Amino acid sequence: MEPNELTIHELQAMLRDGTTKAVDIAGSVFKRIDAVEGAVHSYITLLKDAAFQAAEASDRNIREGTIAALTGIPVAIKDNMCTVGVPTTCGSRILENFTSPYDATVVKKMRDAGAVIIGKTNMDEFAMGSSTETSFFGITRNPWDLERVPGGSSGGSAAAVAADMCIAALGSDTGGSIRQPASHCGVVGLKPTYGRVSRYGLVAFASSLDQIGPLTKDVEDCAIMLNVIAGYDPKESTSVPAPVPDYRSFAGRDIAGWKVGIPKEYFVAGIDPDVRAAIEGVMKIIEDLGAECREISLPHTDYCVAIYYIIAPSEASSNLARYDGVRYGYRAKGDGELLDMYKQSRSAGFGAEVKRRIMIGTYALSAGYYDAYYKKASQVRMLLRRDFDSAFESCDVILTPTSPVPAFRIGEKTDDPLQMYLSDIFTLSTNLAGVPGIVVPCGFTSKRLPVGAQFMAGHFEEGKLIQVASACERHLAATKRRPAL
Repeated sequence: MEPNELTIHELQAMLRDGTTKAVDIAGSVFKRIDAVEGAVHSYITLLKDAAFQAAEASDRNIREGTIAALTGIPVAIKDNMCTVGVPTTCGSRILENFTSPYDATVVKKMRDAGAVIIGKTNMDEFAMGSSTETSFFGITRNPWDLERVPGGSSGGSAAAVAADMCIAALGSDTGGSIRQPASHCGVVGLKPTYGRVSRYGLVAFASSLDQIGPLTKDVEDCAIMLNVIAGYDPKESTSVPAPVPDYRSFAGRDIAGWKVGIPKEYFVAGIDPDVRAAIEGVMKIIEDLGAECREISLPHTDYCVAIYYIIAPSEASSNLARYDGVRYGYRAKGDGELLDMYKQSRSAGFGAEVKRRIMIGTYALSAGYYDAYYKKASQVRMLLRRDFDSAFESCDVILTPTSPVPAFRIGEKTDDPLQMYLSDIFTLSTNLAGVPGIVVPCGFTSKRLPVGAQFMAGHFEEGKLIQVASACERHLAATKRRPAL
């Protein structure tokens, strides 16, 4: 196998025993990028020269006996995380020429851990989308079927990992934007507890929902990445000073005696039969491992889509008000009045989906409607959180499908925003409740499209997610199969 096809932990062992070098790993990754990036389009910006310089520095550190958690490992960064001296576009025209003056906390942690940053990945504009079709820089295609979407909004990161164009990647998750593309691309994706990973330097979409997490080739790699990025950050007001365990130590433990909740609200009409069969296969594995699957109820699940599409657009409306063409970003040409310049810059700078959500959010926050919409949605959100608190009193983790359907065809849902929004129906609840969720590949459809199983756990119980996902992964062949690009 080529180095770009291996996992973090496999490459770490090879770097330590001298059977490979960081520059050779980087070379393998860029060779793969040269071969398939034209078909997939995972990246907005590639950093080849800087990556080889970092790889050479990694090799020097290894020779000197200094090896950090990610020394010499090529990683990709979603293009909504600030990276000093590098464009940070958020997939939008309004930021196409913006270069960040500082590193996001997670990017700094990646560098401090010795990672080799390969480039910035494509995404739905401002993370608003479920298919990576709304990017100003063009669509990303699913490596398993180039006529299908990779999911979104972290579709570039998921596709890059699946296509072996990096070893691991960072994404962000506001309503499923790590987990849904992980499922569609056949990789592992984890959304941590809200406050577990710093959002400092993450360009905001919906501040009470956004969270950064890893996309990797297997569960152990996910734990390695989470070890690096988790922890308190005094620069970020919602960062929680909770102890950070060694998440890698949870991989490989058994789950005998566990109670796994199966919420009846997530197994309804409309789920693709192949998706249902794959999740039922995971239930059987869980029981074979000595755990018990039991039916539970999350009674406010039916309100998730409505809650989310009030809260998220409202916060987006507020967060995106700063893009006015004055201080930075795209500015429309013309000699008109200041207000005209604002209107023209925002009209030309934002895409259709972003403008749709800004308008929805502005309406929900407007005088006379705030109490009826945003305030009411926030109140129901607390009821949903209590559903989860109650459920975790009787079970260790919850198992659900990640998406009701596998990856859909490019263009299939672009003219029907509601159908696009419903594709995240099983992932929105974790963001609204602030709990962590992980997706692990669990099978394939009859058309050879990946399916991912989603596990959820209580606040700051990412260790449990690593444990159960790792236990299931050992009995699933899905993580070992790669797309035949």
